[in-house]
Amino acid sequence: MTENLRMPPQNLEAEQSVLGSLLIDKDAITKIADVLTPQEFYKDGHKIIYECMLELYGAKEPIDLLSLASKLEGKKQLENIGGRSYLANLTNAVPTAANVAHYAKIIRKKAILRKLITTAAEIHEMGYHEDDEVDKLLDEAESRLFRISEWFLKPEFSSIKSLLSEAFDRIDELHKEKGKLRGLRTHYRDLDRKLAGLQKSDLIILASRPSMGKTSFALDIARQVAIREKAGVGIFSLEMSKEQLVDRMLCAQAGVSLWKLRTGNLSDREIPGQESDFSRIGHAMGDLSEAALYIDDSPMSNVMEIRTKCRRLQAEHNLGLVVIDYLQLMEGRVGYSNPDNRVQVVSEISRGLKSIARELNIPVLALSQMSRQVEQRPRSIPKLADLRESGSLEQDADVVMFIYREEMYKKDTTRPHIADIMIQKHRNGPTGTISLFFDENTVSFRNLEQKIEELEY
Repeated sequence: MTENLRMPPQNLEAEQSVLGSLLIDKDAITKIADVLTPQEFYKDGHKIIYECMLELYGAKEPIDLLSLASKLEGKKQLENIGGRSYLANLTNAVPTAANVAHYAKIIRKKAILRKLITTAAEIHEMGYHEDDEVDKLLDEAESRLFRISEWFLKPEFSSIKSLLSEAFDRIDELHKEKGKLRGLRTHYRDLDRKLAGLQKSDLIILASRPSMGKTSFALDIARQVAIREKAGVGIFSLEMSKEQLVDRMLCAQAGVSLWKLRTGNLSDREIPGQESDFSRIGHAMGDLSEAALYIDDSPMSNVMEIRTKCRRLQAEHNLGLVVIDYLQLMEGRVGYSNPDNRVQVVSEISRGLKSIARELNIPVLALSQMSRQVEQRPRSIPKLADLRESGSLEQDADVVMFIYREEMYKKDTTRPHIADIMIQKHRNGPTGTISLFFDENTVSFRNLEQKIEELEY
């Protein structure tokens, strides 16, 4: 009983202080108009007063006792808020308007606490909807809580002076470490030179037609980042199982044929100067077991679920990179987009993935399908317009890369086993094409120089 009679979080004195500040200082409204809404006030009368003040401000009219009373009277709300005497008393609630922003923060904090209480009660009630799908209820519950978080974390302006100070420190650090990549090293030499590594907060789209090797390339990058850069990597595989991914990474790390592994035809005899397949696999297992690689092969995932799992990974395992294979298999959030409109769904997904990259300050590598129209052109060379189902992918992405292997279209090619990585969008750097060697046996990519050295040896 006592619990039910508890007063919701509120601070009427702070509300009166804000309203009084706005009445005694014509410039005070500019400090809070974009961060405080009428709905965040607890007392209904205060909501009405503040809403009228915002209307006066929007109409470029003065916010004073006379104008405000006239506005409220015109809306037949003057008596509801306590009359002219209450407005007059507000001016005595605070001696100066200097702390108006601080009072506004107090009001917002109390409003968020009330919203948490309301949302918790709604989620409590949802728990009794036994006929609904549990995953949908979880998604809706998480969505409601996340909306409170988004509401609370309103962005604020930063002065150019403070930003320049940060920029100088960053530039000075880069100057001291000439030649060192600013981003996360992939260990593909030419790719790292083009991108300066995978940059924090970047959304990177890797696209190709089927069987070009985009999953293999993404796994190679993830594997090398985890093993050689000691960074945590989260892989969300919506197409292939965990077992399939592990087999691929084992073979790529060991340099052993994937087909041999799948058919059990691994050699166990040592040849002078050459390890057996089993020995290589054993060493590869040792390397991979020490890597901070985490795989989720849930077949039906949406941005909210991936965001939640990424937050947990970052908190527990120093997350440095997220890989998603592939985004067209993701679902839109329940109630946020029409599931029958894939363009709308993919647009929501691309915005969500960019939001994850920015929030967690890590690169997100998302694989994407391409439309069939690329194969109707003479050389089938991909373009940005070939990104399937959404132009928003091109807009939201910081980097867009395509994989092109001429041998897939031209059997008598003079460039067998060569894969071109075409960087066709690079928001903060150069575009261009780099070439890698594609090993069909291990289903992995290597630097061309590395493969040439192996052949010569």
